[in-house]
Amino acid sequence: MSDYNTTDFTNPSIFILLGIPGLEAADIWISIPFCAMYTIAALRNFTILFIVRREPSLHEAMYSFLSMLAVTDLVMSTSTIPKMLSIFWFNSREISFSSCLTQMYFVHCFSAMESRILVAMAFDRYVAICHPLRHSTTLTNSVVAKIGQAVVLRCGIFALPYPFLARRWPYCRTNIIPHFYCGHIALVNLACADIRISSYYGLFDLFSEIGIDVFFIAVSYTQILRAIFRLHTKDARLKTFGTCISHLSAIFALYMPDFFSSLVYRHVNIFVALLTLTLSVKT
Repeated sequence: MSDYNTTDFTNPSIFILLGIPGLEAADIWISIPFCAMYTIAALRNFTILFIVRREPSLHEAMYSFLSMLAVTDLVMSTSTIPKMLSIFWFNSREISFSSCLTQMYFVHCFSAMESRILVAMAFDRYVAICHPLRHSTTLTNSVVAKIGQAVVLRCGIFALPYPFLARRWPYCRTNIIPHFYCGHIALVNLACADIRISSYYGLFDLFSEIGIDVFFIAVSYTQILRAIFRLHTKDARLKTFGTCISHLSAIFALYMPDFFSSLVYRHVNIFVALLTLTLSVKT
């Protein structure tokens, strides 16, 4: 493997992914939970797709959106976890610039798709609970397909500026990315140029993605809760709310790791110091 020199770089064709800086000695141990979670997630998503496809009674809006979510989760995890494991297991830290940009595109595109599909699922629950008689006529198979196409088109277009902006910057500081995948900010921070356009677009996309999506999900569930509390019996309320549990779990599974990852990335030095201290105390 090439030497990780950090000087005399002018638009390098190869970048180095550090993984988790400061914890290289614990790479094997860190890889175990990631490998287990990736395997479980892949088996879970393939099982969902198989069951929904084989069972005609599940060919309805909620399960169609669930299948879309399973596909996006598969692509999202496969675009990052295998490379992360190769870093931990084989010390394979090199990644070409084009592969880095491709990974960046897939991460931003499919993470946005996951968020949009959760909005569609919230709308499905809203119609099913607040307007049950209109559900079958509102969310037909053709409407669900058009929603899926709109999600793919919107997210695909909005993710394109990330690699295009990253490609235009000159890189002459270093080729070392202090992360385990090619994140947009992690890469453009290595550029020796004014990257405010990239930063502004990243903030715009973040707020238009998470901000608007969370708003629509909150509005949907506000209406859902109002409809649930109008029910006369406790059993009816619990049964109706139970149909939303899987969707709420998916929301927390998507947004909480994003929030945690954002905090870790912004305070990485504190996080690494605390984790290193914990490992050193245990050993």
